[in-house]
Amino acid sequence: MTTGGIMTDRTTFVSLAGLRGRGWTDAMVRDLLGEPDVLGRSPRRWSPAPVRLYLVARVQAVERTPEFPREPTASGRGSPAVRVAAERRRAAVLGAIRAEPIRVPRLPGPELERRAVGHRRALGDRGGVKPGALVGWQVSYLMHALSRYEALLDGLFGSTGRAEAERLLRRRLYEAIAAAYPELAGECRRRAERVEGADSGGERR
Repeated sequence: MTTGGIMTDRTTFVSLAGLRGRGWTDAMVRDLLGEPDVLGRSPRRWSPAPVRLYLVARVQAVERTPEFPREPTASGRGSPAVRVAAERRRAAVLGAIRAEPIRVPRLPGPELERRAVGHRRALGDRGGVKPGALVGWQVSYLMHALSRYEALLDGLFGSTGRAEAERLLRRRLYEAIAAAYPELAGECRRRAERVEGADSGGERR
């Protein structure tokens, strides 16, 4: 297994989330693939934790074997029992997201600005702070600081309610940030509206 802060090629490797979208469950990944081939950086967004990545060729080879389950559990199709279980899980996750208290870190203004700039630099932006950009940077930093709440999405695979749950979670996080930092409420509201726009075919943030 290769380790390190490498940027990976999505045509060569697939992430755990990508496997879920193909119909894999966590148990199937553990039992049929074992350890990841690479621990690297996500090609889509920065994360402090390494991302588990699996060679697409190895994944496809396993999918062609008789041992690979053919029932498309991740998409919500298949037997009635599978559909009922998926719907129960979807309802449970949505309920957990609605009920979970969102605790936003409270920071003095200068400290929040410093951390927001540092987060932006970690993402590779080496330019200066443009007028009006700092507010957006602060919201982005706080969303990153709240990324632990993404664990609430565990267990939702493919299209079985996951997109709906992701939108609900982002909406709740933006609402919590706006409540904790009223000066950021306008930016949070704009981002939340873009989340709703994505649901109706608009541009996703």
